[in-house]
Amino acid sequence: MDGNSGDKAPSPMEMVLMAAGGCSAIDVVSILQKGRNDVADCEVKLESERREEAPRIFTRINLHFIVSGKALSDKAVARAVDLSAEKYCSVAIMLGKGVAITHSYEVIEL
Repeated sequence: MDGNSGDKAPSPMEMVLMAAGGCSAIDVVSILQKGRNDVADCEVKLESERREEAPRIFTRINLHFIVSGKALSDKAVARAVDLSAEKYCSVAIMLGKGVAITHSYEVIEL
């Protein structure tokens, strides 16, 4: 961890984002696999905005899921993302109490 916004390690705030992305990705893949979907990969791109003044808390976070696999339907991926956001991802749900969090996704057919 790098508290000085250096390039050697993530900052504490970057680690918070990574925790939300990792938690949500695990949920999405697990939900899809339980539905017998053939998931090959799930990547989460994180975008955020922070206040300019201290404390520099997040004001907006978007988690964009890029899910690839065979015969994945948009409906199944949308459901998995929604379930993660609303029910399963403790990190994102906790952050959502004070931050505007949005989710988006795309499906890549292999």
